[in-house]
Amino acid sequence: MLALCVAPALALVACGGQGTSENVEPTAQLRTVAHARGETQVPADPQRIVVLEPVQLDTTVSLGRAPVGAAVLSEATGVPAYLGPEAADIDSVGTVTEPSLEKIAALDPDLILGTESRHSALYDQLSTIAPTVFMASQADPWPDNVRLMGRTLGVEADAQALLDRYSARCAEVAQKYGTAGSTAQLVRPRNDLLTLYGPTSFAGSTLECAGFTTPPHDWGGSISADLSFELVLEAKADHVFVTATEPGDETAIPPAMAAVRDEAFPQLHVVDQAFWITGVGPRGGMAVLDDIERILSGRDRPR
Repeated sequence: MLALCVAPALALVACGGQGTSENVEPTAQLRTVAHARGETQVPADPQRIVVLEPVQLDTTVSLGRAPVGAAVLSEATGVPAYLGPEAADIDSVGTVTEPSLEKIAALDPDLILGTESRHSALYDQLSTIAPTVFMASQADPWPDNVRLMGRTLGVEADAQALLDRYSARCAEVAQKYGTAGSTAQLVRPRNDLLTLYGPTSFAGSTLECAGFTTPPHDWGGSISADLSFELVLEAKADHVFVTATEPGDETAIPPAMAAVRDEAFPQLHVVDQAFWITGVGPRGGMAVLDDIERILSGRDRPR
């Protein structure tokens, strides 16, 4: 049924071999990129990129190659505001978990970036629209995915330079505020539980990059772990960061945590979910570091 629904849109593009499309001129210079689904020939200088993951969106914008279309985490919120004016004209092509093939095809892309772990079933259909490159998983270390984006776009050195600036900023924050030996934990409140983010998550790895240590926990091989409210004390750390859709919104702190705040969570900070959770990439990393410095410098929002 999905194929029938998108057939009119896909009829506009070639049904050529894997990783090819009429959107790539036969005489255009091509490069071969190795990725999670093998090897694909991509344009040397793609102009109409569509991305299906937050790290791909952040990275392409950070590299000055803003895509024409992007899958978003929420249709209601759209493209994250932290990406700035460069991202203002990016069209939504559905959500990260349910991208629209019809919307993607309508943008006439010359390169599509997706993820094997989320979009595997769509790869063949995407490849008939434009050359398609997949990273393995959104749970992989995000700097590795940034490097893959750099290789795919032919700007590997530029991508590494972004990561080097991020690492240098981490070191600067760690040295300036003496974070070594202190623990930090990111917590995302949900309806009836708390999600803790571990050291391999995007924000968790940024906290560790800035010198903090994530408190020990059974992560079960995942980037995060869920707690019931009864186990709220397992979220304790020297600094606890609680995400909210509105930065500084104290009502986002769960009652179970607020009830023991003074004795268990004296250094509790409400931070913006838009980049602490969904801002995966070089620009999001810098935004998290900005927030950490704001908090550690005493410029935190008042309680």
